[in-house]
Amino acid sequence: MTKFNYYKLSKAKKIRYLKLYQKNRDYIVFLHGFMSNLDGKKPKSFLKFAKKNKLGFLALEYSGHGKSSGKFTKGNISKWTKETSILIKKIVKTNKIIFIGSSMGAWIALNQFKIFKKQIKGFLGIGSAPEFLENLMWNKFSKKMKAETIKNRIYNLKHGDYIYPITPQLIKDGRKNKVLKKKINFKINITMIHGQKDEVVPVSYSKKVLKIFKNSRKKLVIIKNGDHSLSSPKHLVMLKKELKLIIN
Repeated sequence: MTKFNYYKLSKAKKIRYLKLYQKNRDYIVFLHGFMSNLDGKKPKSFLKFAKKNKLGFLALEYSGHGKSSGKFTKGNISKWTKETSILIKKIVKTNKIIFIGSSMGAWIALNQFKIFKKQIKGFLGIGSAPEFLENLMWNKFSKKMKAETIKNRIYNLKHGDYIYPITPQLIKDGRKNKVLKKKINFKINITMIHGQKDEVVPVSYSKKVLKIFKNSRKKLVIIKNGDHSLSSPKHLVMLKKELKLIIN
């Protein structure tokens, strides 16, 4: 049974999270994707990995996601980034960090680099999707879809079995959080993993992330027949293998 915790950001707002406390040890910080949560296979798999390797662990659900409070349509990259940094300061404190960013989580992770510069030891991206709101959503909207979004203040975007409620404030805020033109000079281990058959985010996004880092030990792993989530037992084994290489 997975034991979840709640952190009160205010009287009305609480964030659900998973943690494994380890004194004076490196921490894995797992950041999930857009409209995802902590009930999936990846966070639980990485928590088990942390236990086995005597590492600390933190994973949180941003506001409006999973069992955290707040409306999804009121959230944005800036808010979710801030919630993440608050939880890291509270749980991880001054321990070293290995970020795992899944899809949008990689964007949230990249936003943490300016806050936790001296603590970051490694970064594993899974189907990384920085700046996806503008590039993969808004820019692909038809004139009619854009007009509807602005008029109704929301557009329910259907993608496969999912419906993503897209708001103008979400798109606008995404523009304030550009990361792909930045340069990060850390000497750390970075691995981007991407499914070759990812139909949500092109492999080029993982390549773009690697370009940001000038002095890091960089690696791109393209998984043949891999989808966007990479949550099958076989793919989880691959993810943990790459994580281990980052840590060692």
